[in-house]
Amino acid sequence: MAQITFREAISRALREAMQDERVFIMGQDIGSYGGAYAVTKGFLAEYGPERIRETPIAESVISGAGAGAAIAGLRPIVELMTINFSFLAMDQIINHAAKVRYMSGGQLTCPLIVRTVTGGGASVGATHSQSLEGWFASVPGLRVAVPSTPYDALGLFRSSLQQEDPVIFVEHALLYSSRGEVPDEPYVVPFGKADIKRIGTDVTIVAYARMAMVAMRAAEELESRGISAEVVDLQTLSPLDGDTVAASVQKTNHAVVVEETWYTGGFGATVVGLIQERVFDYLNAPVARVAGVEVPMPYSRHLEQASIPDESRIIQAVESTLGR
Repeated sequence: MAQITFREAISRALREAMQDERVFIMGQDIGSYGGAYAVTKGFLAEYGPERIRETPIAESVISGAGAGAAIAGLRPIVELMTINFSFLAMDQIINHAAKVRYMSGGQLTCPLIVRTVTGGGASVGATHSQSLEGWFASVPGLRVAVPSTPYDALGLFRSSLQQEDPVIFVEHALLYSSRGEVPDEPYVVPFGKADIKRIGTDVTIVAYARMAMVAMRAAEELESRGISAEVVDLQTLSPLDGDTVAASVQKTNHAVVVEETWYTGGFGATVVGLIQERVFDYLNAPVARVAGVEVPMPYSRHLEQASIPDESRIIQAVESTLGR
């Protein structure tokens, strides 16, 4: 299998989507600039301005127009430059796109895909470094995809194109240059199915997006210390695959849940609740959580790195859970 970057996987997914004449892409700087992360480089020349639509800096307008187009029968892909800017489009996404199918009794659907970028680590300050995907996952009617590898990104986007409900497709800013094997043969990664990225016997580490990759590196170090860690990558937050998580914890009897966003109100609490409800009797220790430090993301590189979970914090949590 060929190795490609996460960025190339998303570009390939978008080109596949554009084979459907109902699909168009709309967002800021996606045309002549090629996208803030170079994902749509060359698309304007290839597909023209009717299908690669440059927009003003107006997220409410972008998302509202996308929702309206989806309800009217098109398959729009909206790009919000970062998930932080989605605050300006909450009404359009949450009160309209997410609810129109239910409120119309199924007469209307909204197959809108909102591509957006999450996460810190790029030293772009507090208002550009938040991880808000868990907020969207709490809204009935929205599907939330959080890929961690090029393989997952391409497969989950293909699944997104099959949905009749709006999808928040979340791409971590620091994953774009990461590489991974992707087959040439068609495949999809289904929604609502977590992936066991690494098999282990002593502890289950549950994570998603970039934190799944950080957890993988932590698991490698833990192995050198005689600890076998199983890494479960959630892949989608909505729908959430509780079965895979519960089965893994039932086997290992210990769990550590990792996410980049703040501890208070984080999606990790939902995962912990699921584990407590479904496999409490199998736990040999309380479920541990590793999350971001509860401060606005610092601009300073050193302070920023101290705010984001890393391998050492995961290892510390695992060893504490195991009583090492």
